[in-house]
Amino acid sequence: MELTILVFLPAAAGVLALLLPKQYEGYAKYIALLGSLAALALSIYLFFDFDSGAGGFQYVVNEDWVDVGAFNLRYHLGVDGLSMPLVVLTTCLTLASVLVSFSVTQRQRAYYACLMILSTSVLGVFTALDFMLFFLFWELELFPMFLLIAVWGSGRKEYSATKFVLYTIAGSAFMLVGILTLAFSANTFDIVQLGQQASFENPVIPLGLAFFFLLVGFAVKLPIVPLHTWLPDAHSDAPTAVSVMLAGVLLKMGGYGILRMCVTILPEQADDYSIWFAAVGAVSVLYGAFITLRQTDVKRLIAYSSVSHMGLVLLGIGALGQTGMVGATYQMLAHGVVTGLLFVMVGLMYERTHTREISRLGGLARQMPLITTGLVFAGFASLGLPALAGFVAEVTVFLGTFQRYEWAVLMSIFGVVLSAGYILWTLQRVVFGPVRHEWDGVTDQKQWWEHSVVLGLASLVVLLGVYPAIVMDMLNPAIQGIVERVG
Repeated sequence: MELTILVFLPAAAGVLALLLPKQYEGYAKYIALLGSLAALALSIYLFFDFDSGAGGFQYVVNEDWVDVGAFNLRYHLGVDGLSMPLVVLTTCLTLASVLVSFSVTQRQRAYYACLMILSTSVLGVFTALDFMLFFLFWELELFPMFLLIAVWGSGRKEYSATKFVLYTIAGSAFMLVGILTLAFSANTFDIVQLGQQASFENPVIPLGLAFFFLLVGFAVKLPIVPLHTWLPDAHSDAPTAVSVMLAGVLLKMGGYGILRMCVTILPEQADDYSIWFAAVGAVSVLYGAFITLRQTDVKRLIAYSSVSHMGLVLLGIGALGQTGMVGATYQMLAHGVVTGLLFVMVGLMYERTHTREISRLGGLARQMPLITTGLVFAGFASLGLPALAGFVAEVTVFLGTFQRYEWAVLMSIFGVVLSAGYILWTLQRVVFGPVRHEWDGVTDQKQWWEHSVVLGLASLVVLLGVYPAIVMDMLNPAIQGIVERVG
């Protein structure tokens, strides 16, 4: 029951905001704030109440949903040590997205409704234990995401929103073929049963091909090279809050899907593909870093850096070992918090300067010392400074992968060196250097909600950096179960 409330609480708040009379439209943000606060509080309660030693799925809800004869589709929810941290990450970034949206003045009711329905769809993906329910939540996020970019975005917003939807639908089409292949072979859509299946009888298509189809659907969302081109466009034209959600949690749906579906359900095929995981992951790290160096727009720069960092997730999964896959999951969490903070800081800077062009910025540290401090902190966390979240994640991935694919680790380490280069170079050009007189009147005086978001996300970055056991202790038993399937 708790999971049902948690999943649908944001959507309920969004619908309530949408139903407000026109004259009370300004209250929509407070309804969304209360809904996101309640969801965060419930997720934190479930996180600390979760019994890491018990193993398996907890807070399970399993009810009849749709009876279609040969298949009994179930309303089946549950969380384990892999999905529980991602659920908390989603609720944290939902609250952050609502707070940084307080300056939105146009169509507030519809805006907050879309934002909260988006949160529900992501929570549904991380908690669904029926494959068709999982697919329903996976597709649900398309509608609010399209509107958030196309209506409240900037630049080529319609083009970017359409490109995002087309890429995701194309990937989902491949994924659906893989889902149906597994379901018809095992006579169930139950993800738990599929994850325990010893073999699949008479699959419609070869299991290696079914694995590839599932992988394509998740790879588009992760995203990995060469399926990544929708991401920079979506980020550059999306509002700040949408970029926070997109980088912070939507990309994690891809990594979660690969671990939960591809590796757990089809371990033999995952072993066959492992060298490709390592190779493509290393290429993504390097390619993303090199392309990032050439960017002139700050948001596109962060978007391409996400491609590089998500390559580390694929690298860690490719190791198919305990340490590597724990590191991959921790990288998803660290990247979600750090990149969310980066987009918040860039959004605050854009609200004051109305430009993201690096060539036009410079010397902002004197006019905006507080925003500069937050941006420098987030940048250092992104490049993997010790005692911050990114360092723990990267080291764990490298430790877990080096013994199996040392060449991929060496390539990726060079990508990490490049990340230090583009982060420091960007900071030097944007906030340091000679003062530009066009920014003489700019100030970084912030509202309470801006302070709250920055301090909250920065605190999480430090917590995950100095006390990783708070998550690692939960991840290890869940990943151990996946490793045993592969082994």
